Amino acid sequence: MGDTWMMIIAFVLAAILMFGFPLMSMSDRSDDISQLTVTTATTEFVDNVRTTGKLTMDDYAALEQSIAATGNTYDIEMELQVLDENPGKKTTQADSTKIGENVYYSMYTSQILDTIAPSGGTKKVLTLKEGDWFSTTVRNTNTTLAQTLSNFFYTVTGNDTYVIAAQHGGYVTANGSGE
Repeated sequence: MGDTWMMIIAFVLAAILMFGFPLMSMSDRSDDISQLTVTTATTEFVDNVRTTGKLTMDDYAALEQSIAATGNTYDIEMELQVLDENPGKKTTQADSTKIGENVYYSMYTSQILDTIAPSGGTKKVLTLKEGDWFSTTVRNTNTTLAQTLSNFFYTVTGNDTYVIAAQHGGYVTANGSGE
């Protein structure tokens, strides 16, 4: 009877070693590939907006399509800090003729999407100017196979955990209005 239990335990352990860990390793590699894809797509999207000074719904849709190809769902957050140049004179500095300090006001994802959403069949363009700051953050919202297996094998749990994420941002280097 004792040998029977040892055989059952040996088969279960063998099954875990033969199937569980290779499956976990392959799913980790899949997440690595998804991470690379999302990082590349996010960087290209932000750099395109920064160097052209323009953001269109076509650009945003291309980002969505590119990252959706990984088979995961994502939350895309954008922030645009628009440079609002204050034309007042600054008296606290040695040079009293210097133009006033620069202030930024922010636009977030919903405001940006409302601005570039086509209406009446016409495409809209959000034009940026040199000195604006644009950034994008992308995070997966679904639980990947690697996360599920890790939670099963290691009992690592968490509601707000994400495996695949990318963030990129920078100053706009060109005026979108063609100036």
